[in-house]
Amino acid sequence: MFDYKAPHNLLKDRVILVTGAGDGIGRAAAKSFAHHGASVILHGRNEQKLEALYDEIETAGLPQAAIYPIDLETADYETFFEMQQNLGNEFGRLDGLLHNAGMLGQRTPIEHTKTDVWQKIMQVNVNAVFLMTKALLPLLNESADASLLFTSSGVGRQGRAFWGAYAVSKFATEGLMQVLADELENISNTRVNSINPGATNTAMRRLAYPGEVPNSNPSPEEIMNAYLYLMGPDSKGVNGQGFDAQ
Repeated sequence: MFDYKAPHNLLKDRVILVTGAGDGIGRAAAKSFAHHGASVILHGRNEQKLEALYDEIETAGLPQAAIYPIDLETADYETFFEMQQNLGNEFGRLDGLLHNAGMLGQRTPIEHTKTDVWQKIMQVNVNAVFLMTKALLPLLNESADASLLFTSSGVGRQGRAFWGAYAVSKFATEGLMQVLADELENISNTRVNSINPGATNTAMRRLAYPGEVPNSNPSPEEIMNAYLYLMGPDSKGVNGQGFDAQ
């Protein structure tokens, strides 16, 4: 596992947005960030799941969270510009943005991939990520030390047969991270990196590998050290790098 031990107040007074916070790694990250002092903005499309997580954070006596539901499949730039306005009015800045939400799609040869599924994966995993990032960069740049973290994958660094649109979308994610990191180097307080969570016991992993024993992989909670390091001040100055959580 990632060799880092986060101090309990690592993210004190920070405002961090987590996409896909309703399940899996996003849910674990949001809870972990809150436990380390952050006010977490919970994004997802299932309001019931977000409300349950909000209540869990509140019951634990952690910094108050906020809920911001958006369906990435149908969102356009106006949706995210409105998000920027609302979050700006409420918080004034963002100290962190974890792009965790994603869609797996079909595991099938490129030749047999349905075009509508391809478009849907690209919309959720690439286009919406770009549009949200573009809209929220001004809020990240208001922070004295902001972290923008994209979620990658092993198949987004080395292509593998039958991973289709998902793999291509993760190659695009790596490219977006690298380009943006290079653009912001030396002119912004926002650092940009990517993280590959690796084989983790999540619903997406179980869908991708139905024959795998789920408990053979670590839980999302067990890989949070990497996320805490990249969101906290200890990674200040680290920019344009791809990390593995395991």
